[in-house]
Amino acid sequence: MKDSKTERKFYEMKIAGVKRKLPLCPISDKLMIGAFVIFGDPELTTKAARALLRKAPEYDYIIAPEAKAIPLVHEMARLDGNRKYLLARKTPKLYMSGVLESTYRSITTAKEQVLYLDLEDAKLMKGKRIILLDDVISTGESIKSLEALVDKAGGIVVGRMAILAEGEAALRDDIIFLEKLPLFDREGNPL
Repeated sequence: MKDSKTERKFYEMKIAGVKRKLPLCPISDKLMIGAFVIFGDPELTTKAARALLRKAPEYDYIIAPEAKAIPLVHEMARLDGNRKYLLARKTPKLYMSGVLESTYRSITTAKEQVLYLDLEDAKLMKGKRIILLDDVISTGESIKSLEALVDKAGGIVVGRMAILAEGEAALRDDIIFLEKLPLFDREGNPL
């Protein structure tokens, strides 16, 4: 597919044994990222969930931020015996009994964002082993915000996991991930 000025660029990679082409999307005048979205891709979601579970430490609950990580956390819970999982929402919902909140800034979003945790879910976490999960860790801000919620709830973080670690996140030794995803210059060359 072409736009009026340039041809769209892609980065091909293998993730959990599955080949995928990620469209490259500009986030600044000099930088592009590989857009990774598991929505609508059950094959990749299931294989990635299975591979992450093999690497997961012992845990009581997994928590993920809304929205792109939802299929992944759901599939991991399903594959691991239909276990309950928790979500940090981007807006408080009427059914929530109250909320804990944490603010962060994502690489793909221009403004500050807030994650909200239902107080009923927070009660479940107290003293429990918690895995923080996202689809991609780049700057680490989403995971840091999740961790703040778990800390406020009295949970014990035992792992930080993602399918992909983007850019410098791949150098971190405190996250578990399946593959490295580079950042790209404006010509689509990996950095």
